Amino acid sequence: EPEKSKMLHSARSPCGFQLLRVQGLPDWANAGCVRISDVIKGDVLVAILSNYMVDIEWLLSACPLLRSIPQVVMIHGESNVSQLQSVKPSNWLLFKPRLWISYGTHHSKAMLLVYPTGVRVVVHTANLINIDWNNKTQGLWMQDFPFKSMTGITTASDFENDLVDYLTALEWSGCTVDVQHHGQMKINAIYFRNFDFSNAAVRLIGSIPGYHSGPQLNKWGHMKLRSILKEEKFDKKFQNSPLVYQFSSLGSLDEKWMEEFSSSLSEGSTLDGRRLGLGEAQIIFPTVEDVRQSLEGYRAGAAIPSPAKNVEKPLLKKYWSRWQAEHTGRSRAMPHIKTFVRFRENALAWVCLTSSNLSKAAWGALQKNKTQLMIRSYELGVVFLPSMLSKFKNRYSCTEDLPLINENEACETGEAPNVKLYTLAATESVDEEEDTNAKIIRLPLPYALPPPRYSSQDEPWKWDKQYLHPDVYGKRWP
Repeated sequence: EPEKSKMLHSARSPCGFQLLRVQGLPDWANAGCVRISDVIKGDVLVAILSNYMVDIEWLLSACPLLRSIPQVVMIHGESNVSQLQSVKPSNWLLFKPRLWISYGTHHSKAMLLVYPTGVRVVVHTANLINIDWNNKTQGLWMQDFPFKSMTGITTASDFENDLVDYLTALEWSGCTVDVQHHGQMKINAIYFRNFDFSNAAVRLIGSIPGYHSGPQLNKWGHMKLRSILKEEKFDKKFQNSPLVYQFSSLGSLDEKWMEEFSSSLSEGSTLDGRRLGLGEAQIIFPTVEDVRQSLEGYRAGAAIPSPAKNVEKPLLKKYWSRWQAEHTGRSRAMPHIKTFVRFRENALAWVCLTSSNLSKAAWGALQKNKTQLMIRSYELGVVFLPSMLSKFKNRYSCTEDLPLINENEACETGEAPNVKLYTLAATESVDEEEDTNAKIIRLPLPYALPPPRYSSQDEPWKWDKQYLHPDVYGKRWP
């Protein structure tokens, strides 16, 4: 176990990817993991919280600071707005974005925390409810950014443009906040142009409802991911390397869309310009037995809301793979995290951490001879890429006294190092290759790669089926 603790501890990866703490796990499994009060802390002036499900009473008990922050804006997807209104503190504003295409949800999970010295951007996978922050495997990316006035940068980075475009698409008109010592602050989408995001460790992948065509075609959903990967150069070992789709809710899928999706995720080329080519995909998804024996028993299955009609499609049979997370102590903490990954053994080409499940509603579906992308839901994710992480230098902080630029992180030669991404399970002598200049970054992907395939006995969880074999609490489902 001590060996594992070292592993997870080094998981406080320099690029801001962390797992959430899980109640009842041994200490080594929670080393370097976060709770909500580790994220929302310090001298926050304005907090914008984006989420799907919100339990305000739990949230205030888990993070009392939310009572005293001058302005909290909750952008949510809840249907019972009057219930939220009745329990929200007076410093809170509620906003529910328009869902003008049927069956869509406001599903994006993010936080924008404005401090006197900058902004903390958090993109994560947990609903703002007790079980999501305590009993499930969840992931979070977090990074702090200074004001442009502090760094002298005046230009806009891709990250800034993507963030402001996403916030603009929410059609939130903003609010004016009176903050002691800071006067009146007009907070809206454009306000976030005040920050220097040039050092972002990731690219942003958003989804917004609509029929996106022309210049909008490649701005959202899987087409955004496709266009980002297209620009990227990868190690040659990732040619035709496999893909993993890991999520907690399965949409109604068909062969045509699965091909469309995998061609987006197979984009990119090698350093010498050859296309990476299609990768074989695996779906990591809990079995009935995994749910039965989980920390929550069958109740965990309520957050894996996939009906039999979607799960039992014959076309999915070849994809099913096991949720195995022994090296992070999370085999029994059912996944609500969503990750989409290209890998070769324990080496990672790229990793996408997102609110998006495997569905057309979330990622979009091409229409009109591939000239239009139809998306139903709001989603938000980040993608970790070697090119971004090789430029990534410092850890700026709004809550700790870190210097603006940590010179040790910057390369002496001024040349960006060759970054290689690995899982935590990768062995110490990660690479047999002779690339000694490579900077190795380990990402805390919770599960084992390559994921073991389902055996003939394994059955994917379906939430509308009856399961009579009692779970760890002696309960049956439903």
